[in-house]
Amino acid sequence: MQTSQKHPSSAGVHFYHHQPVQGIYQVLQNNLCHDTHDSSSQGTSVSFETCKEQYFTLESCPAPTTGFMDCDDSPSYASVSSKRTPFSPQGSQSCYSDHRQSSDNTYGSPISGLSSVDDGHELKHKLRELEISLLGPDESDIVDSYGCLVKGRSLYGASQLAKHNWDQIAENISQFDLKGVLEVCAQAVSDDDIPTARGWMDNVLGKMVSVSGDPIQRLGAYMLEGLRARFESSGNLIYKSLKCEQPTSKELMSYMHILYQICPYWKFAYTSANAVIIEAMANESRIHIMDFQIAQGTQWYLLIQALAHRPGGPPSLRVTGVDDSQSFHARGGGLDIVGERLSDFARSCGVPFEFHSAAMSGCEVVRGNVEIRPGEALAVNFPFVLHHMADESVSTENHRDRLLRLVKSLSPKVVTLVEQESNTNTSPFFYRFLETLDYYTAMFESIDVACPRDDKKRISAEQHCVARDIVNMIACEGVERVERHELLGKWRSRLSMAGFKQCQLSSSVMVATQNLLKDFSQNYRLEHRDGALYLGWMNRHMATSSAWS
Repeated sequence: MQTSQKHPSSAGVHFYHHQPVQGIYQVLQNNLCHDTHDSSSQGTSVSFETCKEQYFTLESCPAPTTGFMDCDDSPSYASVSSKRTPFSPQGSQSCYSDHRQSSDNTYGSPISGLSSVDDGHELKHKLRELEISLLGPDESDIVDSYGCLVKGRSLYGASQLAKHNWDQIAENISQFDLKGVLEVCAQAVSDDDIPTARGWMDNVLGKMVSVSGDPIQRLGAYMLEGLRARFESSGNLIYKSLKCEQPTSKELMSYMHILYQICPYWKFAYTSANAVIIEAMANESRIHIMDFQIAQGTQWYLLIQALAHRPGGPPSLRVTGVDDSQSFHARGGGLDIVGERLSDFARSCGVPFEFHSAAMSGCEVVRGNVEIRPGEALAVNFPFVLHHMADESVSTENHRDRLLRLVKSLSPKVVTLVEQESNTNTSPFFYRFLETLDYYTAMFESIDVACPRDDKKRISAEQHCVARDIVNMIACEGVERVERHELLGKWRSRLSMAGFKQCQLSSSVMVATQNLLKDFSQNYRLEHRDGALYLGWMNRHMATSSAWS
């Protein structure tokens, strides 16, 4: 099944890439420098309603009645998406050739019991029992789609069952595991088994998912819409529709502030990268930071504060910010807003500061967009952004590797890389679906422990800040799919081929990152392994932070 190959003009807002703006700046300016669940499984279903021109759209949820400035317990330095968006090529260059993670990456959340390679046996047996009760046991043996020899028809692909007995199946929904049903439906979509796929989507899944349910029910609502969009070959149309329903800047900032408060993913990225840069630049008097996802620029407030207190006085700091239209919308304006706020903050801290803008997507950056000055020590920051760059599997230009070679040619003193630890870049659809299911179940569980399930603000935040990424990974192919995550092992291979060497992270970087997790659930894990930091939820690795030179 093919989706349109026209590149979307706007894509989803990425969970990791948003920052509240004004409240952050004011809190930092006022405070930093002067200091030298009982829940129901039922809820509102979410769907992409078919409308004019067959566009699909999420049902709207009420916007928060209060903005992010009403939340007074936030450290206030999260980031706004500068790219379309919360993963490795399996070609000859790949160090991971299938959909599974490497053997040293244990994953699968104990809460959900998920595994990316779960074969769905429990669901199959339940379906088999149901088939026998409905169709009788006298059918000939057949090998099902999972390669299992069973009596009677194949378990997920019984066309007669699909055509005539969906009412009976629906009556037995309570016997089914939602994760298993999602997998079975995805397999039918992958096999282009139209009657079976439509039957599961229309008669079963729609009755099992809920945006105010438990984590797998909420995730299932968005994965179902991704399946529907793929099934209808309308992946690209989703973005047109969602763009029309885009929240205002203030609403979007509020949604992101909610997720920023209850999840440590942004803080992990900013704290670990800042600690690396401060350590690498300890003896430098002139520092240039090139941020390939400047967003609100608020990662650099805390770094500016740290430089202000450096023994012997602060160095001069120049920041070059790369940006795109998605951040423009979230901020409510262009990069001049970022530059003015950072300049004002640096001035109040006594740090000599200069800001330069590069208003373009990271994949558009060429040597002429970067000003390199003699005597400046360069740090390059890649916060959850490189996975948006098309690689050799998408484009002959291979912007992913081209950009790394460009950065290496600038002779940076240090490069910081933070990425989701997931494998969806070139995986075939069905295995990509399983990986997405596993990864985002862990993410939704991490949200669940910190926010009530019926909280309308949380529902809106998940819809506007996470759902588009999920739909993009499931519904889109080719240039339309911009969510293309890779495991650290693959990034290590790409960086090595570009001429980089990995820097070993010091204990001070580990300590700084450990300290931020004290304010979050004990289910988060931090591991220092192979020179990098791994942030995990339960046993599932969620993100990695590494440094290169």
